[in-house]
Amino acid sequence: MKYSYYPGCTLKNKAKDLDAYARRSAEALGFELEEIENWQCCGGVYPQGQDEIATKLSSVRALNDAKEKEQDLVTVCSACHHVLKRVNDDMQQGGDICTRANNYLKLEEAYTGETKVLHFLEVLRDRVGFDEIRKQVKKPLTGKKIAAYYGCLLLRPGKVMQFDDPENPRIMEDLIRALGAEPVIYPYRNECCGGYISLKEKEMAAGMCENIAGSAAGFGADLMITACPLCMYNLKKNGKQDLPVVYFTEILAEALGVKEEGAEE
Repeated sequence: MKYSYYPGCTLKNKAKDLDAYARRSAEALGFELEEIENWQCCGGVYPQGQDEIATKLSSVRALNDAKEKEQDLVTVCSACHHVLKRVNDDMQQGGDICTRANNYLKLEEAYTGETKVLHFLEVLRDRVGFDEIRKQVKKPLTGKKIAAYYGCLLLRPGKVMQFDDPENPRIMEDLIRALGAEPVIYPYRNECCGGYISLKEKEMAAGMCENIAGSAAGFGADLMITACPLCMYNLKKNGKQDLPVVYFTEILAEALGVKEEGAEE
């Protein structure tokens, strides 16, 4: 199976491991990520203004590129996934944003939200299947207690993202089990890390991260995983320093036996 792939800006610099381990894991599991040509930054933040169109155009271009290739569009970064999914919903709803975007881009055929947007985790769950992943594991993560950190962007707004239960998600815990480790369920796993206020309200963001990491450690975790580069930065800077934080693709690659071929720090 081949998917159009939108890596996003951060995966080309600060989050190279998230990208590299995803690609290697995909290859090991038998599906291909075909990077979109000439993709542009999604903006990292979904604009709330109803009349805001300029910052959504790069997402529409990427979505339309996947449509023209008749492929689903896969992302790994939580922020990119959030923006692409919500812009796609805007285009599906029609109205002024859809009309203006199509008029500006002058596409040969109007784009109205036909592309299916998937997070890499959804491909693992819904297309590959955790049972199949369990069969493909070469190096089980036996004995490890891993806390999944979801954050805000993967889960909310629930009606648009349709990723998992926003109050009680389980997709990353199911992945952890498939890899042979023990998932740690803790109260702060879907709370905000303060990523978008970390520059202006440093102390508040630091306190939020300390609560998250402290909660995970208090429930017995010896490792935390995330899918969001911004959460990774914030947790490493402000979290509980003796609790390592890695991308979920790294533990996947490790269990599949391809971690050594990932990116260098």
